[in-house]
Amino acid sequence: MLSYLIRRVVLALVVLFGLLVATFFIIHLVPGDPVEIVLGGHASPAQVARVRHELGLDRPLLSQFWLYVSRMVQGHFGTSFTLDSPVGQIIGQRLGASAALIGYGMLLSVLLGVPLAIVAALRPNRWMDKSIRVGTTLTFAMPAFWLGLMLALIFGLELGWLPVAGYSGGVGGILRTLTLPALALGLALTGVVVRTLRSSLLEVLQTEYIEAARSRGLSELRVVGKHALRNSVMNTLTILSVNVGFLIGGTVVIEQVFQIPGLGSLLVEAVEKRDYQLVQTLALLAGSAVVLASLAADLVQATLDPRVRLAGR
Repeated sequence: MLSYLIRRVVLALVVLFGLLVATFFIIHLVPGDPVEIVLGGHASPAQVARVRHELGLDRPLLSQFWLYVSRMVQGHFGTSFTLDSPVGQIIGQRLGASAALIGYGMLLSVLLGVPLAIVAALRPNRWMDKSIRVGTTLTFAMPAFWLGLMLALIFGLELGWLPVAGYSGGVGGILRTLTLPALALGLALTGVVVRTLRSSLLEVLQTEYIEAARSRGLSELRVVGKHALRNSVMNTLTILSVNVGFLIGGTVVIEQVFQIPGLGSLLVEAVEKRDYQLVQTLALLAGSAVVLASLAADLVQATLDPRVRLAGR
């Protein structure tokens, strides 16, 4: 187990370094000069040169990269060009809203997807199974911004049940302000959960040990919940870890629709203003979340199924 853990951690570090290199050089290829944006486009060439020197943008690109890496290793992510504040402080102020939105969206996808997958697997190819698959396929195919707008229109503006903009902290505030945006994220992921878990359950329910459990007189609920579900959840866990990136990407759109002051809306602002330091750190943070989620899923799988560790050898 220890050797498997070491290999996975080393691989995760390699991926993160590749992400760091890619984000740094790609953002510098985006058209536009951040110095001119900071100065408002009315500065003299001398002022532009002075600010460029203060920000270190007049150095060779490789020199800027190694300076960025060395500072990042020390925990210094630089200062935002446009907001004139430490990047870590800016991200810290907005991290809570995005983390709550992503966690809430994933929770809703599991709470909706798992029961639907069980019902579909227990009644394969019947009207209930077909209805569930069609419904979840539709929600998966709907664009996140359109689904968010429809939810806001129906439950916010027409029925007046929930607010359609803003964010409040605390459990009560999160339930009130993030239910609609989290539902817009979660409904798309519910289709993935249903299809993956349903397929795994159908396969497991046909095995001999499930038939043996049924022959002992166990109820169908206990057979599925205690025996089948545990051995079917592996693929779903992997899919959920991979789709953390999908959820993070979805927040960029959803936060704009519902005016949530999170990292997604901050990334849009940073890209528009060519704020190199902020964009690089946000991209690295998002990539780190995906890599860590994948690593955690691998470790859980290795713990539950020793065959994963043996395959890794």
